[in-house]
Amino acid sequence: MSEKNIIQKKPDSALLLLGCPQVPIQTSAALYLSGMLRRNNVDVTIAGTKSARALVEMADIDAQYTGKLQDIDRIIDHMSDGDFDADVSFVFVHNEAGVAYAATVQAISSGNVIAVVFGSETQARTSELDEIGCPAVTAQGSHNPLPLKRKIDGVLSWDA
Repeated sequence: MSEKNIIQKKPDSALLLLGCPQVPIQTSAALYLSGMLRRNNVDVTIAGTKSARALVEMADIDAQYTGKLQDIDRIIDHMSDGDFDADVSFVFVHNEAGVAYAATVQAISSGNVIAVVFGSETQARTSELDEIGCPAVTAQGSHNPLPLKRKIDGVLSWDA
């Protein structure tokens, strides 16, 4: 499935799930994705670990790009309880924990779940996501965000 076919129509709401921010491109890619979604009038919630949220907040002090920020465990609890869901969830994946988060969100969300895979183990993570049937956009690498940006742009080209 190509990036252009993952989202069929513009979502009303989106969740961006950020794990440990040890790979540098996660923060810039998340801010970019959130900003592009918000530009298209999508209600965005970013959920992440304490350090991931701190990096996002520090990089976007006026909250121009971020939308709502939530604790990653709290948002998963709310999703499990049926108190929160999103039309599309983007789970940032660079390690096995990210794959586990993608599987969890896929199991509890009624919306689309898309893994955003990056880092040095992209191929291994993509294979694991294939096993659980989670579509992914992937870009090898940890520092240069431009290949991942191009893949994200492809996902955001839903039919109007």
